Amino acid sequence: MKPGIHPAYRPVVFRDRGADFAFLTRSTATSARTIAWSDGNTYPVIDVDISSASHPFWTGRQRVLDTAGRVEKFRRKYAGHRRAS
Repeated sequence: MKPGIHPAYRPVVFRDRGADFAFLTRSTATSARTIAWSDGNTYPVIDVDISSASHPFWTGRQRVLDTAGRVEKFRRKYAGHRRAS
């Protein structure tokens, strides 16, 4: 590898505020905000919208789509429209 062209690869905390979950890993991502970790060190923190603690696939809390209701809504919305021949 060429020296001086790669970003720094260092410990970073990724935090999912919605699920109150954080994990320490290594990354090249940067942040101006920091957090004190349980080992006593301070690390940059990056807030994420979804993590394994809040993603429906990993938590098993998947939403059920009401496809029948969506079809009925579509039919009501376009009931007065006629298709051009």
